[in-house]
Amino acid sequence: MSTAVRRSAPASAWVLLRAAWERLSVYLPIMLMALMAMGTYWLARNTPALGVIEAQRPATHDPDYSMRGFSVKTFDASGRIKSEVYGTEARHYPDTDTLEIDHPRIRSFNARGELTVATANRALSNGDGSEVQLFGDAVVTRDAVDAQGHERPRLEFRGEFLHAFVNTERIKSHLPVELRRGNDRFTAENLEYDNIDQVMELRGRVHGVLQPSPAQ
Repeated sequence: MSTAVRRSAPASAWVLLRAAWERLSVYLPIMLMALMAMGTYWLARNTPALGVIEAQRPATHDPDYSMRGFSVKTFDASGRIKSEVYGTEARHYPDTDTLEIDHPRIRSFNARGELTVATANRALSNGDGSEVQLFGDAVVTRDAVDAQGHERPRLEFRGEFLHAFVNTERIKSHLPVELRRGNDRFTAENLEYDNIDQVMELRGRVHGVLQPSPAQ
């Protein structure tokens, strides 16, 4: 009798072990999922935030897009044309939000519909086009006809650098300029002109040649 008991003991232990393994196998997927979740959480906590570092990196002065042989028109809310910009090539720099244009020709209409034309070897415009810097053989011309169709002296600015403020209708330059008003000629070392208030300030060595008015 005792021998039979001793022989059944290993069998009982095996049955218990098998039963324990079966219970464990039921919970094993849950345990593995919990372990994987803990591992994922640990990786998320300890992995460097590459996206944040990339976002904080300052933009370099490299163009993000360019155009060649282009023509761009802008319109106001009523559909009236505000400006036309032509150029052989243009490059946009995202760090300064500026557009550099080679051999530009810019036609701009003010709120009264009067036309101003600007040309240069190179132009640099801010993001909304309200300021345009003209470099190299810069010329800005105001049309000889006003918004009502009345004749007036043609106004022309020339210089190696002209800074045009489109919205406020001002022109500035810290370099020598030549001003032509009709047949009259003026030169100065720098200039400020306000088209709205019709005020012009010539500074430095100013020279002028006034032509006599035609006989009536």
